[in-house]
Formats: sequence, structure tokens, C-alpha cells
Amino acid sequence: MYTAKGQLDVNTMLKQYSPLVRRLAHQMIAKLPANVEIDDLIQVGMIGLTDALSRFDPGQGVQFETFATQRIRGAMLDELRGNDYLSRGIRKQQRSIEAAVHRLQQSLGRAPAESEIAREMGVSLVEYQELLGKVRGTQLVYLEDMAGDDGDADYLDRHVADDAMNPLAQLQDHRMRGALVEAIKHLPEREQYVMSMYYEHDMNLKEIAAVLKVTESRVCQLHSQSIARLRVKLREH
Repeated sequence: MYTAKGQLDVNTMLKQYSPLVRRLAHQMIAKLPANVEIDDLIQVGMIGLTDALSRFDPGQGVQFETFATQRIRGAMLDELRGNDYLSRGIRKQQRSIEAAVHRLQQSLGRAPAESEIAREMGVSLVEYQELLGKVRGTQLVYLEDMAGDDGDADYLDRHVADDAMNPLAQLQDHRMRGALVEAIKHLPEREQYVMSMYYEHDMNLKEIAAVLKVTESRVCQLHSQSIARLRVKLREH
């Protein structure tokens, strides 16, 4: 992959290793808030790949893919650390919803309706639905959930970027997936449809709205509410 002058052919290398960037981005996105866009991670990863091309020294005895992987992951992690994808206020509001859902599930023995959650929170149904819109994009795992109990500065690096290399993490992920599948089965039917279309079929909110014949904002509300229910359920595992 060198030019006639003995230099790396950057354009050819970028094309060859762009699938690596996409693969690393998809590995990472699974553990991040849903409002972290995959395209943003890929774009940052391509910058990391370009940086790797400019800094790679074949004389060091390291394969380019190994070197590039470190640079790409590093660029993505730097981007995540440098942006607060979910403000503290929004996280607090999300957790207030989860607390209400948890209390009602304990008392009712079933998934509570929207109106019941709103009443439990002391707000009107309209206010509750507006709140669901504000917390849009929340995911099963928050970045702050990855902070580590003892201030482990490398926690994010090890648990977001390198799970594929960690057998224990793979086992935990397998258990989490099993618990998640089971939890989704207990969601209200419409919310099951939303989660299936969003996560299994990679449909966006606009496409889901067209299928369900509702507004895009309504799909956003259903998604946020589903996440709150699932986080409550998964804490039991």
C-alpha cells in the first residue's frame, strides 16, 4: 500500500481500513446512550485512522491494524469524554421516572400505565409526556454508570472499548442480553414494537412513527418510557 515514492498510499489505506472503524464504532455504541450517534463515532474514528496513518512507523515491529485500532479507539474515547451527552438534570429526571415505575410495579404487580406513572409523580399526563420527550435518547447504560466504584480512571477504556477481549465481560454481556430479551417481553405491546423496530431492525424514529401511525415525538416518548421500565427490570438481575 505504498506510492511510487515509497510512502503510504493514504487514500487506499483509508478505504481498506474504514470497515475497521465501523466495527469498532458498533462495538462501542452498544454500551452508550442512544443519543450518541454512530455516524459521529465513525467520523471521529476516521480522524483517528488518519492520525494513525501519519504516525505509523513500520520499523517499530507493530502491525498497522494493531496500531490503528489503538488510535481509533483513543479518538472515540476522547470524543466521549469531551462531550456531556446526557446532562445531570436529564439523568435526574430519568431516574425520577424509574423510581415511580419501580414503586408502581411493586404495588400493582404489573407494568403501570402512563397515566398511573404521571399520577405517581404528581404531574399531569401532558406534563409527564413532555418529560419523556426531554429525556429522549437515554440508554440502558449511562456514561456515569461506568465511572467505577473506586475512581478507576481506566474503567471507560476497559469496559467500552475492549469488551471483545475480556471473557468475563463477554459472559456478563451474554447474561445481560438474556435478561434484556426477557424484560422486553414484559413491556406493553406497543412499547415492545418500538424496541424491536429500533434495536433489532435499525429503524429510525420517523420510520417507526410511520408504521405505528403516530407522531415521531410520540415514538420518542414510548422509547424513553420503555428504557425506564427496562432499567428498573434489569436492576433485579
